[in-house]
Amino acid sequence: MTEARVREELLDRCAQARRATRALATIEREQKDAALHRIASTLRARGAEVMQANARDVADAHDTDLSVAMIDRLGLDEDRIEGIARAVEEIAALPDPVGEVVGMARRPNGLLAGQVRIPLGVIAMIYESRPNVTVDAAALCLKSGNAVLLRGGKEARHSNEALGAIVREGLRETGLPEGAVQIVPPLSREATKVMLGLSGHIDLLIPRGGEGLIRFVTEHARVPVVQHYKGVVHVYVDEGADLDMAASIVENAKLHRTGVCNALECLLVHEAVADDFLPRLVPLIEDRGLEVHGDEAVVKRVEGAKAATDDDWGAEFLAPILAARVVPSFEGAVDHIARFGSGHTEAIVTEHYGRAQRFLREVEASCVLVNASTRFNDGGMLGLGAEVGISTSKLHAYGPMGLTHLTTLKWVVQGQGHVR
Repeated sequence: MTEARVREELLDRCAQARRATRALATIEREQKDAALHRIASTLRARGAEVMQANARDVADAHDTDLSVAMIDRLGLDEDRIEGIARAVEEIAALPDPVGEVVGMARRPNGLLAGQVRIPLGVIAMIYESRPNVTVDAAALCLKSGNAVLLRGGKEARHSNEALGAIVREGLRETGLPEGAVQIVPPLSREATKVMLGLSGHIDLLIPRGGEGLIRFVTEHARVPVVQHYKGVVHVYVDEGADLDMAASIVENAKLHRTGVCNALECLLVHEAVADDFLPRLVPLIEDRGLEVHGDEAVVKRVEGAKAATDDDWGAEFLAPILAARVVPSFEGAVDHIARFGSGHTEAIVTEHYGRAQRFLREVEASCVLVNASTRFNDGGMLGLGAEVGISTSKLHAYGPMGLTHLTTLKWVVQGQGHVR
């Protein structure tokens, strides 16, 4: 397809989406929630159909150079489909952010001024693998009054088409505009550049995927972009920490699911507890297949650990590989995170209130945790129902993006013949 033809088709989709946003602006919460419940029930009823489509994608993926982490994110089974359906129902149960009045107050001159929450408009998502994003994003955008263009990767084409059909059926059966959710077929890099250049037609673009995709989008986009950047995630085990708690958190953060962006990638251990704590990694190496890349102090204490290279610090492995380093102090841990972290998720295990509060204040990341697994930096876990991504940008959102992050505020002023 020529560039001109791609542009024409994308502009037509954007026009449909824009018309849908005008229709959504007049729709009450009850109708949107009815659509969400219909999507969830249809997803459960047609789960076998979705898994069949997904099986085609997974089979094809095994014949490519797709990473193990990406194949894990690609796969759907009964539990994952049920999880997607529950997330849609949780979104339906959340308050509708559209129309929320913020800070309405009477000015000294008698004007009544404040802000009202409104949808962003037309949102585009470019994402790899992760077919759950198709439903999560559709549900969040629908509830927040936005239209969305969903361009998944070719590795999930059949899955996304099946899920998209279920979403659009839910819209149609509840009287909502089908143009509100559109599945854009996988595009070549050159065709994707066309999409990235549709300034004035797309209000926000959200990329989710590998580092290469994020860099490509940010380098070529002429529309506003919120980045879901890589997760170089640390856990710091502090002096005096509860080591049983720390061991449990490290195991969960690293091995619960290794191929996700909030999985632990680098362990930092205070030198005062290194002798007692680090040997606890040995069972994870022997029984769970963990590969530890450590500095000299780690290798000396952990049987089976390998010497780390410079490339291990700041790496997102998305695999059962863990970088580990012994640090001399709290400040040493914070300095390491400042140098190598990606602004995604960071955690401390500590019994010291003051250092916990310092960690929360001083560490720069979209989510900072005390005595909890990094796996909790997730929209569903944090009460958002689901997320369209975890923003590592600071404008306009930071962290998991849910309903309110897909809206903005406009000023509303009411007077009685006021002039300035």
